[in-house]
Amino acid sequence: MTHPLIKLKNICRYYGAGDTTVKALDDVSLEIQAGEFVAIMGQSGSGKSTMMNIVGMLDSTTSGQYEVNGVDVATLDSDKLAALRRDTFGFIFQRYNLLNTANAEENVEVPALYAGMSPSKRKDRAHKLLSDLGLGERCDHKPNELSGGQQQRVAVARALMNDPPVILADEPTGALDSKSSEDVMALLQDLHQRGRTIIVITHEEEVANYADRQIRLEDGKIIRDDPPVLNANNISNTDKHHTELANSNVEAYESVKMAMRSLRANIFRTALTLLGIIIGVASVITMLAIGEGSKQQVLTQISAMGTNILNVRPGAPGIRSSGDNATMMPADAIAIAENIDNIIAVVPERSGNKTLRLGNIDDSISVEGVGPSFPLARDWAIEKGTFFNQDDLNSYAAVMVLGTTAVETFFPYGEDPIGQYILVGNIPFEVIGVMESKGAAPWGSDQDNVAWVPYTTGLVRLFGGNFLNSITIKVDNTDKIDQTEEDITNLLISRHGSEDFRVRNTASFLEMATETQNTLTILLGAVAAISLLVGGIGVMNIMLVSVVERTREIGIRMATGARRRDILLQFNIEAAVVCTIGGIIGVACGVATGLGLTLFDIDIAFTPTPALLAFGCAVGTGLVFGYLPARKASHLDPVIALSSE
Repeated sequence: MTHPLIKLKNICRYYGAGDTTVKALDDVSLEIQAGEFVAIMGQSGSGKSTMMNIVGMLDSTTSGQYEVNGVDVATLDSDKLAALRRDTFGFIFQRYNLLNTANAEENVEVPALYAGMSPSKRKDRAHKLLSDLGLGERCDHKPNELSGGQQQRVAVARALMNDPPVILADEPTGALDSKSSEDVMALLQDLHQRGRTIIVITHEEEVANYADRQIRLEDGKIIRDDPPVLNANNISNTDKHHTELANSNVEAYESVKMAMRSLRANIFRTALTLLGIIIGVASVITMLAIGEGSKQQVLTQISAMGTNILNVRPGAPGIRSSGDNATMMPADAIAIAENIDNIIAVVPERSGNKTLRLGNIDDSISVEGVGPSFPLARDWAIEKGTFFNQDDLNSYAAVMVLGTTAVETFFPYGEDPIGQYILVGNIPFEVIGVMESKGAAPWGSDQDNVAWVPYTTGLVRLFGGNFLNSITIKVDNTDKIDQTEEDITNLLISRHGSEDFRVRNTASFLEMATETQNTLTILLGAVAAISLLVGGIGVMNIMLVSVVERTREIGIRMATGARRRDILLQFNIEAAVVCTIGGIIGVACGVATGLGLTLFDIDIAFTPTPALLAFGCAVGTGLVFGYLPARKASHLDPVIALSSE
């Protein structure tokens, strides 16, 4: 049994307008056979545009049944409707409805894009259609560079792109002069002679006279319907469907192209959107680089002390101590050196700030009383002169070794400090050596702004009292450092009668410093991530504005066969493209900012992870924050979108 190409049975389309109901179509029944040239006529408000929207599946019915080639369109979901619309109908709109950001050839290609036609085949066919319509030399011109008649020809070429069996023309001459109107109608007549079904919506008698069958509407009802006149030379296969499937890679590529075109069309707004992403990504990279640089600096400084160091300080565990508790004695250091195995060096220490004078220069610096094995324990080499020895220790010698910062203070003109005498209080100390520079300590103090003296001399002549601030112990075998720590603890408990001291190794300092720096880095990263989040919200706002501005474009794409997923993909990719570009620029800016900060002696350490994380988050931000606007776009009603200004 042969089905009519188009069959409307008892179709009603009502619109609510306040408390009243507007009956745009009221119980309309109609059949159109393949090969007819039909003019649907009526004055404004008669329901003819609603009829075209129903026939073209741009709008839905309130009631009744609509079939295309025997298929009830009410049983189809939105994607199947889009496919049937794409393969069956070519639309020619009164206002042309061309994409302003695309040239003529790209406008013509749109239906084939959603039909899955290959790019090369699509381009060749679009060029041929435009050439056949006399626009071969205008393919690269945008709509605003074409006359009204030329734009309508582009619309005709677009309608023919998928070789549809039915051409729906809504007031095709309404915006044209008489010459252009005649050309367009002659073209439609030629298409009819070649076998296509032509349905023209018009209110002009001159246009309707081109048709073989005239249907007149009034107040939503058919008041006149001429008998069908079939084209005997009908060669159009009205039951064909495109079998090409859109390649996902091609789809993505085309979506990226459309995204770039759209972004270029609103370059200033795009720049503002990019700015939020750029700042967010650059902030994440810079902040994490600062945090990582600071962490590495601290760990390097602690490691420079040696990973085989134990430090004993007065004060019970868990109780804060200033180090001035008189519980740690030089005899404890001697006992550790004599009774504990796995030890290379033991250094008793006592320190305090003192005022040093040389001529008219005086300065308050740290004076540390230590043992002769201090350079060995701390892996700290002598730059000039020598360090004091055991004889100096035993004889309470007034000798001194300076750090490089102290040397710069007291010998600003490059004088040789060796053999010079510096007063500590009223006691002259002979400078016998200069230590190599160590730089800042992990806790921030300058390790080179120090003067070292024998601890015996310091206890008797400088500090007063016979107690120590700490004992530094260098361990031989680090695999046994825990056992050595336990042995020292047991020895001192037996000597003191209680645990009034604390023993720490360098590993614990490293662990504590690492945890602290990691916390700081996370904090810096979190602060920077907030700016990235703000940038993402900006993307969402811009995309929502873009959806509103491009509502008509969305309607055009849906009318030419775009499925919901195509619209969703397009706007999602546009958001992702914005964030990808912003992410790339942001990474570059973040690296450049970090390198710039190094000029101000700020420690910076770049690692791939923050850059990859920031870039990934930028793209992810585009996808997440672009989804809502994209979803809104994909759920627009085609007929409402097309009527948008």
